[in-house]
Amino acid sequence: MRFPFWRSKRQKQLEQEIESHLQMAKRDRLDHGESEQQAARSARREFGNVALVEHVTRDQWGWVWIEELMQDLRYAARMMRRNLGVTLVAVVTLVSGIGANTAIFSLVDGVLLRPLPFRDANRLVAMNADYPKGAFVVMRDQSRTMDVIAIRDGSAFNLTGRDLPVRLTGAEVSASFFKIMGAQAAMGRTFQDGDDQPGKDDLVILSHSLWEHRFGSDPNVLGRTLLLEGVSRTVVGVMPTDFRFLSPKTELWVPLDLDPRQIGDYWGSSYMPILARLRPGITIDQAQGDLAELRPKILAAFAWRMPDNSYIKSRVIPLQEAIVGDVRTNLLVLLGAVGLLLLIACANVANLLLARATTRQKEMALRAALGASRWRIVRQLISESVLLSVCGGALGLVTAKYGLSILKSVLPADMPRLADVSVDTRVLVFTGLLSVLTGILFGLAPAVGASKVDLTKSLKTGDRSGTSGNTALSRLLVVGEVAVSVVLVIGAGLLVKSLWNLSNANPGFHAEYIVTARVTPNQSFCEMAGRCQTFYNDLLAGVRSLPEVKEAAGVNGLPLGGGFEVIPSDVEGFAIPAGAHVPMMMERVVTADYVRVMGIPLLKGRDLTEADTAPNAERVVLISKSTAERYWPGKDPIGQHLKPRWLDPWWTVVGVVGDVREDSMTRNLEEWLDGEIYTPYGPHAIAGRGPEGPPADLTLVVRTGRAPSQFAGDLQSVVSRLNGDVPVTQIETLHGWIADAISGPRSTASLFAVFAALALALGAIGVYGVISYSVAQRTREIGIRIAMGARREEVLYLIVGQGARLALVGVAAGLLGALALTQLMSSLLYGVGAADPATYIGVALLLVVVAIAASYVPARRAMRVDPVVALRYE
Repeated sequence: MRFPFWRSKRQKQLEQEIESHLQMAKRDRLDHGESEQQAARSARREFGNVALVEHVTRDQWGWVWIEELMQDLRYAARMMRRNLGVTLVAVVTLVSGIGANTAIFSLVDGVLLRPLPFRDANRLVAMNADYPKGAFVVMRDQSRTMDVIAIRDGSAFNLTGRDLPVRLTGAEVSASFFKIMGAQAAMGRTFQDGDDQPGKDDLVILSHSLWEHRFGSDPNVLGRTLLLEGVSRTVVGVMPTDFRFLSPKTELWVPLDLDPRQIGDYWGSSYMPILARLRPGITIDQAQGDLAELRPKILAAFAWRMPDNSYIKSRVIPLQEAIVGDVRTNLLVLLGAVGLLLLIACANVANLLLARATTRQKEMALRAALGASRWRIVRQLISESVLLSVCGGALGLVTAKYGLSILKSVLPADMPRLADVSVDTRVLVFTGLLSVLTGILFGLAPAVGASKVDLTKSLKTGDRSGTSGNTALSRLLVVGEVAVSVVLVIGAGLLVKSLWNLSNANPGFHAEYIVTARVTPNQSFCEMAGRCQTFYNDLLAGVRSLPEVKEAAGVNGLPLGGGFEVIPSDVEGFAIPAGAHVPMMMERVVTADYVRVMGIPLLKGRDLTEADTAPNAERVVLISKSTAERYWPGKDPIGQHLKPRWLDPWWTVVGVVGDVREDSMTRNLEEWLDGEIYTPYGPHAIAGRGPEGPPADLTLVVRTGRAPSQFAGDLQSVVSRLNGDVPVTQIETLHGWIADAISGPRSTASLFAVFAALALALGAIGVYGVISYSVAQRTREIGIRIAMGARREEVLYLIVGQGARLALVGVAAGLLGALALTQLMSSLLYGVGAADPATYIGVALLLVVVAIAASYVPARRAMRVDPVVALRYE
């Protein structure tokens, strides 16, 4: 940074020294009798070329390249102003490529690359399988290599006793959670060892945002008692603003309820993630060995016998990998797409510079004639391209900053670490390096070509013999553009087709005219036998009486990712194969008519009725079609029996219903679940927190022609009349719920389609530019052809055919590349193969048509060439 001032000072000293030498020589000659004018001439003649001496001396100082670089950049800036049209086209082209890369890199950096914001985050690990509470306790107490913690994220709590009831999102954590994560409270304290034991767990820690918005940043909140789910809990701490684990939606934390007397919850329905911190000096491999040793102890501790191979595939993995594993492929595919888009932008700008290099051959020849080396010419031209790229990068950074907010709105709201994504210093450095490398990439070929100067030919007026090499390179770049465009458009086509298949897949139910709403009484409200059942019976009766309501029912969780209970089950007459695990049944607790309201087909037997909910009624269930085929193949499942392992009475199968997409639109159930059952909402349902009893929370499914906004007020009024402490949330259409379920594939397909559209446009511009340049170069030839009798239609076919040939070569190369690269995104596809013939053929035809259309405009211009003018051309 001191160089400009230091060099200026040294320059003045050099000039003074040279002047001193000249004056001394002049005085010496004056002493010998020469006149003053003769003495000055002799002194200067004896000293030699002053400018050469200054130049050689400056070379000895070093850092000359900085001065020359500044000269190159100043000249490049003048050239950009002089050729404003070329500059604007190049910069706009680069903005699309660099801006898109910067925005997607911000996502990749914030989600995948940036370390987790915890102390020694590289020592935090997770198990790749969920465990029940009892298994967690065994691991916590007996692990030799890890300090183990557990978290049930996404729990919900009613905050009552303060105006209107409020539904808050929270997490249940083991007592040592904050200590092991290395997180300190901003106010108060975190949980301490033993705070998760029964009778000692009536505590709560608030998030910073909840403390600000719900409690007005009250510094006296510590020690205050809050009524959560009807349980009085004492506030012991407030977390810092930047603590957002696992989700930024988490508003509070309560101790995990570790009561071994609640067998169903302790061993059956409390499956949750297990995290840990490796102890000093312990590697992941050692922790994996420890987990393998703990596995037999965990299985032995279960309340029922587990097969010997249960959890045999459980692994210890880095926590960051566990958090972002589901989105890694999506983000890397998008990053690859914008990388290809940048290549197309570089090829376009390189073509532009190649065309301009042809008009600058005389300039390069003059530079060479005046002594400029080939390297000096290349450096000058590279400086121009880098300056162009830096301008595009600066504008691309601004575009990325605003585009990132759009990306966040397009991407699923539950994407892990999305809230941490921002355009920060790391992104600035990335954009700067990308801009410089991009400038070198697209400027190198034109610069090397332009530096090959034939002085004799280039200095002849109108000579164009040096353009053939540039033309060949330009065509090669266009072929590359078309090939990369083919890859991107095929990728987009596959994703869009996959999204179409997902959107039109049969979820197993009918979503038309259904509005859903989550009703959440306190858990303690349902502890009195029959109270919750009466509440929901009255609620459904009130809802059915509302205007335009046709039918209404309730369920403990909606399909496509809603809440459910997991029941380790015994199936009558089914022997567990050697090495297999206990049948794990997903239980949907439903009110009568749920199957009919949802439009789930009843295939055999009967539906559930109100009579099935009576305390003395026979315990009955519905099962799904795939469950019946798995456990009673070739038999009539009606009248068969199954039950939770920890209960004695058998449940009787009274009906079989169609399969429903419970996990996602791509599959019915998660891999570790073996079947699905529907139990009537009543005293025999499994609530998850006790051995038996209905769950407190239900989601209403109401078939009505009214919009959610119109329905919400009436529903809240009905609920408030029955119980003023019950909040109603998540009022939306079932179609909206399905749309949320496919938001991930939709966002990936949408972004990829945008990049593909940009690639298609840039590819068309590239073909148009090359054909236009070719027409300009062949003006004389076209004039001669027309003068000799060629029809103008023949000229049209000649020019369009040239563009079509380039497109065909590019399409052929692109199809081969797509066959290899699209295999990497096969995990993102549904209902379509990575080598789908229809998509490949359609994209190939599209690119050829686009290339022909891009060639048509310059071809029309060639048809209008005047032979007289063309023969005088040059």
